[in-house]
Amino acid sequence: MSMDSSVVFFSSWTILALLLALGTTAPQAHARAFLVFGDSLVDSGNNDYLVTTARADSPPYGIDYPTHRPTGRFSNGLNIPDIISEQIGEQPTLPYLSPELTGERLLVGANFASAGIGILNDTGIQFLNIIRIYKQLEYFQQYQQRVTTLIGAAQTERLVNQALVLITLGGNDFVNNYYLVPFSARSRQFSLPDYVRYLISEYRKVLRRLYELGARRVLVTGTGPMGCVPAELAMRSRNGECAVELQRAADLFNPQLVQMINGLNNEIGGDVFIAANAFRMHMDFISNPGAYGFVTSKIACCGQGPYNGLGLCTIASNLCANRDIYAFWDAFHPSERANRYIVRQILSGSTDYMHPMNLSNIMALDSRT
Repeated sequence: MSMDSSVVFFSSWTILALLLALGTTAPQAHARAFLVFGDSLVDSGNNDYLVTTARADSPPYGIDYPTHRPTGRFSNGLNIPDIISEQIGEQPTLPYLSPELTGERLLVGANFASAGIGILNDTGIQFLNIIRIYKQLEYFQQYQQRVTTLIGAAQTERLVNQALVLITLGGNDFVNNYYLVPFSARSRQFSLPDYVRYLISEYRKVLRRLYELGARRVLVTGTGPMGCVPAELAMRSRNGECAVELQRAADLFNPQLVQMINGLNNEIGGDVFIAANAFRMHMDFISNPGAYGFVTSKIACCGQGPYNGLGLCTIASNLCANRDIYAFWDAFHPSERANRYIVRQILSGSTDYMHPMNLSNIMALDSRT
């Protein structure tokens, strides 16, 4: 055999050996998994797989999504988790109930969120079959078992510990529970200040459980300005002013949430939980829409009735031609463009928005450790 042919022969075997080795190794973990828990503000389509009325699976939902079709996101296009994934250079996380969430896709993370849920189990009972928060946490355990079969227990623990986690809860405990009907069961049971204290104590248990399950970097959003969404303007406002009682609820809830997060972090001995001031992020463009390129922050793009705030967004609803100039897509949810502003503050906002640090700081810090 000539020297040239032996080199070729050797190279071929080397390449073949490398290919065989690559084919048999376990899948490599991605740079950072992203795990999402919560309600319709962050649900990417889990409710499409459930028998429930809390769903966004028909047009015009998804009109500005890359496929221009409804995906189960309560948005005209991308929602907050999608935009976070985009900004950190990852694929969007799939809904946990999606049949496509298998193999390597599991290493990207998973979205466990379900529209209509709250901190409390009785929140959203009118929607029937939704994934309540403790069920989401059970699915998170199941997710870890599935990842373990893929990359082993030690790698799975590492993936979960290093994952970025987002949790969005609380709004529905007010709009779809305490204030759902006059003299609701919860409003007869609790004064508003007592109800808020009860919610915070229950939320603390949820966050503590997330920590026990391995979450080490958790973005916790407070409630937005619930009294200013088109649905509440339609039902409670005379001249387009934000509904006072719901704003008071947010004013009580959000500072106590931050206080509880600080307490948990002190107990754990590290900045595991990061408070995102969703109230302030929304109020920026609600109180001065023109400064952010919006024509209105009162009227929803899709809906009917005053402020397009009554009922659901359907194919029969009023629909605006340009979603980019509306702060709200439907009666409760921001437009994709408003979501982009919110994510910008999550990424690089000052401590007025993100406490104790923003996502860019977290990413820089974690890349060094």
